[in-house]
Amino acid sequence: MRNTFDNHGKLLPDDERLFKLGKLIRRCSLDEIPQLINVVIGDMSLIGPRPLLVEYLHLYSADQNRRHLVRPGITGWAQVNGRNAITWTEKFDCDIWYVDHISLGLDFKIVLLTMMKVFKGADVNQSGHVTTEKFGGNA
Repeated sequence: MRNTFDNHGKLLPDDERLFKLGKLIRRCSLDEIPQLINVVIGDMSLIGPRPLLVEYLHLYSADQNRRHLVRPGITGWAQVNGRNAITWTEKFDCDIWYVDHISLGLDFKIVLLTMMKVFKGADVNQSGHVTTEKFGGNA
């Protein structure tokens, strides 16, 4: 991604800064491969709520914070139910649902659905965005 600014010194939108190769890597989910190292060393799981930016921690409601009761994962219930095409509220609802219904069978289902999403390239971006919109809390 380029660090390109407009005339007022503000970063241009992500879709204008992202290289074609970067768009391809995101669409094919190849940018997730380095996270496998985190799975191998035990910091992450294959399945679980996606880790979010540390800067969001103070913005979570008590219910949203429950997503931390399980190990974060490379893919999860939110990813197979809309990935980046759903709202932050829907993502958190999916994460909490997963925490409440965690099972080996559900994890297998998520793996299969994830493979289907990756092959289709579905739900990679929010409508009108190349990357996910920042989480602003529960205002």
